[in-house]
Amino acid sequence: MATSGAELVRQMAAGDREAFALFYDRYAPVVFPLILRIVRERADASDVLQEVFWEVWRTADAYDPARGSPEAWMVTRARTRAIDRIRSTRRRIETFVAPLDEAIAATPGEPTPDAAERAENRGTIRSALDRLPGAQREVIELAYYVGLTQTEIAERLKQPLGTVKTRIRLALERLRDVVRTSP
Repeated sequence: MATSGAELVRQMAAGDREAFALFYDRYAPVVFPLILRIVRERADASDVLQEVFWEVWRTADAYDPARGSPEAWMVTRARTRAIDRIRSTRRRIETFVAPLDEAIAATPGEPTPDAAERAENRGTIRSALDRLPGAQREVIELAYYVGLTQTEIAERLKQPLGTVKTRIRLALERLRDVVRTSP
């Protein structure tokens, strides 16, 4: 008789790697097509699938059979992670523009900042960042220098998403004020 999905999850929560392998074999063919349909890129879908199963392995003890079947649990997690990937990719595309040579990017007739002026601008930004409280500076650096989404920052710092969003908002407000008052 085949082991039930709920039983496999219970065994995974106890650290049973064989149960995880069986669980993967049973549910990967169910959730991979769903992920692929959402993200549309096979490589991204494979990454999301790996993330989903890693998360399931780490949090198997949080599964509550009263809230739904293992199939529903997996489909929900897979769908959520796939949508997170799409949003993350979209934000990166919208937020981060490929670096351009400043001379090319300058509008016609607009003087291109020289190296000294660019260094001064970087110094102003660094000085403004240094004035932020450590927690605010950390989330700003992770968002803008590392390129993480707010969700990814929350996961990395093991902080609630709302806390990360608030810190980013407050930091950006403070940076705007500091830069406006700089000579």
